[in-house]
Amino acid sequence: MTAILIFFFGHWFLSVFCQTFFLHRYGAHQMFTMSKGWERFFHLLTFISQGSSYLNPRGYAILHREHHAFSDTPRDPHSPHVYTNLFTMMVQTLKRYQGFNHRKIDPEPRFDGYSPEWPAIDKFGKTWPAHLLFIGLYVGYYAAFAPSVGWYLLLPVHFLMGPIHGAIVNWCGHKYGYRNFETTADDRSRNTLVLDFLTMGELFQNNHHKFGMSPNFAARWFEFDPTYPIIRLLSALGIIDLGTSPQVARYPAS
Repeated sequence: MTAILIFFFGHWFLSVFCQTFFLHRYGAHQMFTMSKGWERFFHLLTFISQGSSYLNPRGYAILHREHHAFSDTPRDPHSPHVYTNLFTMMVQTLKRYQGFNHRKIDPEPRFDGYSPEWPAIDKFGKTWPAHLLFIGLYVGYYAAFAPSVGWYLLLPVHFLMGPIHGAIVNWCGHKYGYRNFETTADDRSRNTLVLDFLTMGELFQNNHHKFGMSPNFAARWFEFDPTYPIIRLLSALGIIDLGTSPQVARYPAS
């Protein structure tokens, strides 16, 4: 049982860290910079940690930039105030993400700025052989260490880890909780948790929508964003550079 719990929570938190640190704060917002070597390291770590649900950084970044520009309007790719239920929201998000991922949809130029790309990884990561490889690894681990078949009920979470994180953040972060700041007229972002260990700071949506370029998603004394101390540590070690982040608004309203 211990081996399964370590694997489950290790996969959960490593995956959500890569999502918020690499895909979101770095890839979509460029809150800090890093060398190409470190970018490749975190790109590969994101691929490994998300596994069968790997999210292409470019597709993720474009969707997220649209989300900021059109928050909670009909043009928002994932708003709980546009779609009637969580399933419909995620299906529509998936369709649009796949369009950008497979380059079947051309985004508005302002949303298609820099985002990490590694063609070999990104191309392989969206194939069924890649999905099945990771699914096989997850099932094999459970077959080796699960004390009973009931633990296999956790496997779908491993299979869909990236979209599950996205569903929690996009639905709850614009539907439940409190607001510290007034934002745009349509934006209904909220802070769902005051100590957000579950999604490593991602559920401070209201703070983030107010200060879109701040690498610290917590804003009040009682809030804590677990990813921010890691960012400060990586900056102190010279792995990333907070000082060269382009502190400008990149998501003008429509």
